[in-house]
Amino acid sequence: MRRILLVEDNADDIELTRSVLQEHRVDARIEVVEDGVEALAYLSAAAVAGELPELLIVDLNLPRMGGLELLRQVRADSRFRHLPVVILTSSIADADVAASYELGANSYVRKPVDYDEFVLAARKLGEYWLDINHPSSADTPR
Repeated sequence: MRRILLVEDNADDIELTRSVLQEHRVDARIEVVEDGVEALAYLSAAAVAGELPELLIVDLNLPRMGGLELLRQVRADSRFRHLPVVILTSSIADADVAASYELGANSYVRKPVDYDEFVLAARKLGEYWLDINHPSSADTPR
């Protein structure tokens, strides 16, 4: 089964993201860590086991290590740099959008405050990054 790593520290956002993705039949196990330090540890262990997630969904405002620093380290590590990274955050700052793309984010999605908008955004994330844009195993670096 495919895996998504959700890097989010807000319990409500975790539950909402998980339930929306599952409700819309995104066929993936959703693993959750609460900050960039935990995310890097998860990714390192997953790389050793040969079980990297197919998608990282990352909030920017995290304790210990924020989303931008996590993105910087993911893109600097040859084991992870091919992973699609979607920033899912409430930040509307143009500087955060620019920095995310400069550091290699594949997509930047603002968390809508409206539930219906969030449902649509989460469903589209799953459809695009796991179904439409999913590389074949032959394209994935080992």
